[in-house]
Amino acid sequence: MPHAPATTAIIGAGIAGLACGQALQAHGLPVRLFDKARGPGGRLSTRRLEHAAVDLGAQFFSVRDPAFRRQVATWREAGVVAPWPDSLWEASESGWHRYRDKVERLIGAPRMSAVSRRLAEGLTLATGIRIERLEPRGDDWWLIDQHGERHGPFARVVLALPSPQAQALLEPHEPSLATACEAVIQRPCWAAWACFEAPLPDLPEVDDDWQAVRLAPDPTRSPAEQPLRFVSRNDHKPGRHGQGESLSLLARLEWSEAHLERNAESVARRLLEAFRAQLPAGVTLPEPTSLGAHRWRYAQPDVFASGEAVNLDHRRSPNGLSLCGDGWRGPRVEDAWLSGHHLGEALAADAS
Repeated sequence: MPHAPATTAIIGAGIAGLACGQALQAHGLPVRLFDKARGPGGRLSTRRLEHAAVDLGAQFFSVRDPAFRRQVATWREAGVVAPWPDSLWEASESGWHRYRDKVERLIGAPRMSAVSRRLAEGLTLATGIRIERLEPRGDDWWLIDQHGERHGPFARVVLALPSPQAQALLEPHEPSLATACEAVIQRPCWAAWACFEAPLPDLPEVDDDWQAVRLAPDPTRSPAEQPLRFVSRNDHKPGRHGQGESLSLLARLEWSEAHLERNAESVARRLLEAFRAQLPAGVTLPEPTSLGAHRWRYAQPDVFASGEAVNLDHRRSPNGLSLCGDGWRGPRVEDAWLSGHHLGEALAADAS
């Protein structure tokens, strides 16, 4: 009688964990994902407010790799992604100028979280569960959550987590992988939102329907003194034109590090103030009706930001533990997906 396929636990239901789960399941290997959040997606995060949906993580993504391009094609066919932005600007000391390059950018529709929800379809996902400990039993693994409940047994465990969180789980069992995690620096980022009852004022010599603006760094000032790096208009994103005016405001990583323990309200006000300072003379923003911020403690990898992938053999152990995530490849959404997808394919090959 043939044996049932071994079950894999994936801790973390961001893009990397979901991609890994889909790759394993496509090969007939059962998977169960765990995430401490209320839903999948990680930094493809959309917060629903009373009158708006605001993206607080990635604002868009691009496509370079052929495998990711094939995946994105299926999302296009399903209608969960759309091109955006097509009115991108850059603000600097010399004013606002249209930003043009040859990169196609895409966004989830009607919200960024539509991409992760599509990736989660068909997968068994347990949310609101924070795994705090791994427990080996013979050839199997059990997962212990924040309530002391045990989940398992599993033949394999994939840690699709920020490297500091993965390191804490690995240290008692796989020191070599835990040591590898130490080399992956993941930097924090503050992301704020501001909602308005009135539309934003027109800006001279800027499209009325401008969608996003990059804030050019000031070379005369330290990056830690420059709060803001990117602003997007959520009501100008595909599928959201009926909602009220709202902004997402992303802080610079250096500023976020310097103000990591600041309270969320003061961060939101500081980022909105920085945006006001970038407006042309004489332009006044309406007062916000809602203002807030979210701190991503592990927002973006630094060490492997060049896109150089860490060899899969260095992220897997003989006892069934393995790692994936953007920290092992690069900072883009594409990097997170490729990391999870390639690990899933490798684990499926091991099991065949």
